[in-house]
Amino acid sequence: MDAPESESPPVSSSPITSISASAVDDPLSSPYASLNSHCHDLSALQDLACRGAWRTILDKVARSRSLSLLSRPHEHLIYLTFNVLALVKLRRFADAQQEFETLDDDLGSKQYLFESFPDQYPNQKPGSMVPFALRWLHAHLPFTLGDRQLSLDRLYVLLHFIRDTKLSRNRDSVTEISIDLWKKRETFVINSIVSHHLTLKEFKVCLYLLKSETGKTEDPFMVSKLGYVQMQYGDLEGAKRSFELVEKMVEKSEGEDANLNLKNLVGRNKALIYLVGKDYVSAVREYEECMERDASDFVAINNKALCLMYLRDLSDSIKVLESALERVPTVALNETLVVNLCSMYELAYVNHADIKKTLSTWIARVAPDDFDTSCTRI
Repeated sequence: MDAPESESPPVSSSPITSISASAVDDPLSSPYASLNSHCHDLSALQDLACRGAWRTILDKVARSRSLSLLSRPHEHLIYLTFNVLALVKLRRFADAQQEFETLDDDLGSKQYLFESFPDQYPNQKPGSMVPFALRWLHAHLPFTLGDRQLSLDRLYVLLHFIRDTKLSRNRDSVTEISIDLWKKRETFVINSIVSHHLTLKEFKVCLYLLKSETGKTEDPFMVSKLGYVQMQYGDLEGAKRSFELVEKMVEKSEGEDANLNLKNLVGRNKALIYLVGKDYVSAVREYEECMERDASDFVAINNKALCLMYLRDLSDSIKVLESALERVPTVALNETLVVNLCSMYELAYVNHADIKKTLSTWIARVAPDDFDTSCTRI
């Protein structure tokens, strides 16, 4: 059974998911009438990615390529990005690598600059046409193929690229929205790097990275991540101080209508402290408050169920997870949550195999293409 879900900066539990809807941010920086004016049928690809219809994306990309519907360099890069993203989501990593082999390994090459094609982009500002998602996938893919060090090297290179871009955009007085986007990307990549180091329990590196970042910006999600790493490192008092700082940040922003995510972040942090102290009753109370604010908070849902199991209330624990799947299937259909539900079935029922088959059949109807059905362990 999986451990309670932890906190992290505002990215999806899978980094790939969180970049799918913004896979073409860079080429779309200029004002046009619609998404499709940038690239053939782009809005349809965006919609399919948001719905997790990765196999359909592969079909659409293959069809567009075969019919020569893509005419300009940036269109080929955008479609390649969606294709690689879909292949990675479907765990076809070798095929994704073959797509990258059609590109120059240096994504900063002149052939990927708008100004290298003045006839095709006469009014376009100079700069790269490489989507940010493609840069991140280029860094992430070696890890999936077993080359962790190359992946880390590329992530650090990407982090430097982001910081250089932020500096240049600050100098050029680019809009706040654009600068804020690059700040979010910086947080995203730092979180990816920290996750890599956490897998090998390289806590000192994680603490150094997070402390250097939290010293530069008041990001409650990043400070929460610091607290979680401190907790794993055994520094419970340090984690408490970090979580208290997060609470103060959120209280300060409440005058500006602190959103549900921030309020739930504080609640989940409190619950984690209770959980470590084995005060499961108090932890359940905090998670319930989070769920009242946001019924789709799958971290709170999953952890409440685990706390109830630790309290030997297996029946209610199962009900919490089943109820979540019934109420918000697309959000609650999280592989960690399903693994834990199946483990509880195994503990609670003699005929657990039949129950898991029923669950698996239901999942097959509602899950996105990339859902790992093996998590039901049938």
